[in-house]
Amino acid sequence: MEEHSCCHKTKERSEKEYKDLIHRLNRIEGQIRGIRGMVEKNCYCPEILVQSAAANAALNSFNKVLLANHIRTCVAQDIHDGKDETIDELVAVLQKLMK
Repeated sequence: MEEHSCCHKTKERSEKEYKDLIHRLNRIEGQIRGIRGMVEKNCYCPEILVQSAAANAALNSFNKVLLANHIRTCVAQDIHDGKDETIDELVAVLQKLMK
């Protein structure tokens, strides 16, 4: 697992969690490439919209899995350790997700 300068914090993920998230992202990336191909082939708008909705649903599913994992691990541990600022961080993230 590579570290990137864009990450303010890092998290150790289990191999199972890591592989699941990467698998989901690879699928989403393939869906997006497929949508681009449809646009390039001048496919009918409703067909593209259906595929776009499927990609959006897959991304929402990714977010739900990642959020659940975050709450079960990072948030739970921080609350246990008395780091209440994690709750504010979680609330801010949820507000961004619900825009």
